[in-house]
Order: sequence, then C-alpha cells, then structure tokens
Amino acid sequence: MMTAEQIDVLVHLGLALLAGGLIGLERSYHGRPAGFRTHALVCIASSTLMLVTLYQAEWFQPDGTTRITLDPTRMAQGIMTGIGFLGAGVIMKEGLSVRGLTTAASIWVTAAIGILIGIGLYFAAAVATALALGTLSVFRWIEARIPMLFYAQFMVRFERDNAWPEARLREVVAATGFTIANLSYRLTSEGRHFEYRMYVRSQGAQRANALCRVMLDVPEVIEFRVSPTGD
Repeated sequence: MMTAEQIDVLVHLGLALLAGGLIGLERSYHGRPAGFRTHALVCIASSTLMLVTLYQAEWFQPDGTTRITLDPTRMAQGIMTGIGFLGAGVIMKEGLSVRGLTTAASIWVTAAIGILIGIGLYFAAAVATALALGTLSVFRWIEARIPMLFYAQFMVRFERDNAWPEARLREVVAATGFTIANLSYRLTSEGRHFEYRMYVRSQGAQRANALCRVMLDVPEVIEFRVSPTGD
C-alpha cells in the first residue's frame, strides 16, 4: 500500500510526463529534432529535481546548533541554466539562416512547467501547458493565414568568365517579385567560379518557386540555392 507521500510524488511526475509529452507531440508531428521523448524527459527531470527541495526535510537534518536556510529557487536557477545547453543543441545554423529557435524555446518552457509541477503549482502548470500548446499550434495556423513577408538567402554561382553582371541579376530577381538586400560577391574554387550571395524578400513564399524555375532555365548558372530564413 502506497503512502500519501508516495502518491503525491507519483502525481507530480505523472503530470510532468503528461505536460511534457503533449508539447513534445506537437514538435514530433512537425518533424523537429527534439520531440515527444525529449520534452517528456525534460519536464520529468525538472519536476524530479524540484521534488528534492519540496521534501528537503526528509533528507536534510541540521544538528540543531546551526541555523541553515535552504533556498529552493537556486534549484530552479540551476535547472534553467542546464536547459540552456540542451536548447542550444537543437539550434542549427546553415549559412546565414538560423533554425530551431522555436524548438529551443519549447524545451525552455517545458522545463519551467516541470518546475511548477515539481513544487505543486498544478493550476499554473496547466495554464502554462495550454498556452504553450496554443502558441505552437494555434499561432502556426494564424501565421499561415495572415500576409507576411518571406525572407530567404539566395546564392547563385557562375563560371568566372561567364558571370552575369549585377544589373542583369537584379533585373531577373525583381521580375520574380523579390527585392534584394545585402548583396555580396565571392570567388570560389580557386578563382574559377564567381558567386553572388544576398537576402531576398517578397510578399509570399510561393515566389521562391518562380525564382527557382528561372534559375533552372539559365545555362550559365552552375549552382544556386534558395534557403528560407524562418524557423
């Protein structure tokens, strides 16, 4: 027969598994590297560590001659510091594009929810879980339906002696509905290739397909890449 204390611990950890799992399922559904198991484990670990402070009277017995005050907030600070390393691991940089920031933020909020469950603030944890799920799912739906500017990193490479002049490149890019920012130039392959790199911006992501089709039909182009900058 389990004691009331054991039941309480089971409730804490079970709710942590549920909250972390719900957030992780949304990440797994969208193919993110940190998904169901990662978020569940993060929330369970945070809740477990906070249980250490919740039941500190059982493992810490002062000798009666020294007055010692334990600060549970230090455990929370340590948890959030450690989560920073895990969050950094899911952030990926490709060229000038950065991806994974939303997943890193979801890991961070999952750890905070685990802390709330660990100390028994169940209502706050439930509200935080609902808000996190709403931000990840409902906000995605809203973003897909409101007009937003589309940003991408665009790279195009030519043979050095057969490279387009900048004016022609700007004209072709503008014809597909993009504007250019931060244009740079580069010689690669020991000077055999000439490369343009830039940020491009348009009113919709569908214009990227038009830009790709134009580049595919240009025989002078050796290589090109259009990399969206969103998460």
